[in-house]
Amino acid sequence: MNIFILNAGRCGSTTFVQACQHISNYTAAHESRSTLTGKLRLSYPDNHIEADNRLCWILGRLEREYGNDAYYVHLTRDRRQSVESFVKRKEYGIMQAYREGILMGGQQQSATEIASDYLDTVACNISLFLKDKRHKMAFSLENAASDFVDFWHWIGAQGELDKALAEWRTRYNASV
Repeated sequence: MNIFILNAGRCGSTTFVQACQHISNYTAAHESRSTLTGKLRLSYPDNHIEADNRLCWILGRLEREYGNDAYYVHLTRDRRQSVESFVKRKEYGIMQAYREGILMGGQQQSATEIASDYLDTVACNISLFLKDKRHKMAFSLENAASDFVDFWHWIGAQGELDKALAEWRTRYNASV
C-alpha cells in the first residue's frame, strides 16, 4: 500500500517523513521523485509513504496511477503561519514558480496575496481530488501528536511510535 502526504508545503511535511522513519513496515521519503518525469515520476515502491507538495499539480496522474488503491493524507497548517512562512521564501521555490509561472509575473500583488492565493489553489486541488477517495485523512500540524497516533493506527504501522512522536518536537526545514 502506498500513502501520499498531500500538502501545500511549509506545513510540516519534512517532519512528517522524519517521524515515519520510525515505521518499520513502510519506507518514507520527502520529495524523492520530484525531479523525475514520465512514468518515473510516480514510480514509488510498494509500502511507501511520500510527502511532496508538487503532487498537488499532477493529481490527475496520481489518480491514474494509484486512484483508490492508495491512502491519502491532507496535511495542513494554520493559514496565517503558512502565509508568513511562504512570504519569507517569496523569491525562490514554489512561490517564485507560482508567481512567475502561474500568475505570469504577479507584479501587482503583494507576497502575502500571492501566498494566500497559492494556498487557496492547492487546498482546492487537494479537496477536489480527495472528495471521492475511500482512504483519506485530514492531518493538522497543530494537532500532530494526536493526529500522528491516529495515522499510525490507520495504516497499521509497526515500529517505534514513541520515537516517531518525538520527531514532532523538532522543527525541520523551518523558515529563517
